[in-house]
Amino acid sequence: MTDDKDTAKQGIDNQNAENMLFEPIDADKVADLVVDQIERHIISGILSAEQKLPAERELAEQFNISRPKLREALQVLEQRGLVEVRKSGGTFISKLIMPSMAPAMAQLYSRHREAIYDFLEYRSEQESFAAHLAAQKATSYDKNIIADIIKKMEAAHELKNPSLEAELDIKLHHSIVEAAHNSVLVHMMRSTYGLINQGVFYNREFLYKKPGTRKKLLDQHRNIAYAIIDGTPEAAAAAAEAHMQFVMTSIHQEENEEKRLYVARKRSHISKNTPSKGRKRN
Repeated sequence: MTDDKDTAKQGIDNQNAENMLFEPIDADKVADLVVDQIERHIISGILSAEQKLPAERELAEQFNISRPKLREALQVLEQRGLVEVRKSGGTFISKLIMPSMAPAMAQLYSRHREAIYDFLEYRSEQESFAAHLAAQKATSYDKNIIADIIKKMEAAHELKNPSLEAELDIKLHHSIVEAAHNSVLVHMMRSTYGLINQGVFYNREFLYKKPGTRKKLLDQHRNIAYAIIDGTPEAAAAAAEAHMQFVMTSIHQEENEEKRLYVARKRSHISKNTPSKGRKRN
C-alpha cells in the first residue's frame, strides 16, 4: 500500500513539474543556482527578449526558495544586463540580440529589391539546416507543436484566410528552428524572422494571395513537418530547400509580371495620347 502511495505521489509530482517553467532548487547557494537556471533558459531560447517573468511570489514558489534569495538572484541578473526591472511593474528579459541590421540598412534593402534574392539564398540554407537538425533532435513535445500548427494551417486553408495562413507560416518555421535545439540558430533565426515580419524584403501575404500558391505552400509545409516528425533528416532538409526554391521562384515571377505590367501601361498611355495620322487624299 505504501509503495502505491509513493508511486501516485511521484506521478503527481511529475505532472506538476511539467506545468512549471522553472525547477525547484534545494541547495545552499540557491541564488547562484537560480541565476544559472535563468541564464540557461535564455541561452536555449526558452526565455526570449521582452518576455515577462512570473510575479515574485510565483517565481519564488517555483524555485522553492525565499523571496529575499530570489531578489538577490534577480539583482545579479540585472547587473549582468540579462533582465530589467520596469517601473510599470515586473521583471523582463532584456533585448540581448541586436537586430541583424541597422534600421537604415533595413530601409535601404526595402527600397532596392534586388537584395531579396541574397536574403532568400541565405534563408534557404538556414531553413534546410534547421529542418535537418530538427528531424534528428525534435522531442515528442516539439513534434506535437509542429503537428498542431499544421492542423491550424489546414483549417486556415479551408477558411481561405491568407492573413492567418501567413501568420501560421512563420510560426511553423519558428517551431522548426526551436525543434533543432541549437541555441545560436534559434537566436539568429529570430532576428531573421523579425526582418520578414517587418516586411523588409517581401510581404508574406502576397504569396498566399497569389493564384495557385496556397495549396502548394500547404503541401510543402506538410512535407517538411512530416519528415521532421518521422525523423528523416535528409528528407526534411530537401523539403525545406524545395519550399524556399518555390518561394524564390514565385517572387521572381511576381517581379517579372510587375515589370511587364509597367511596360504595358506605359505603351498604353503613349498609344492613347498619340494623335492618329489622317489618311492623305490624292
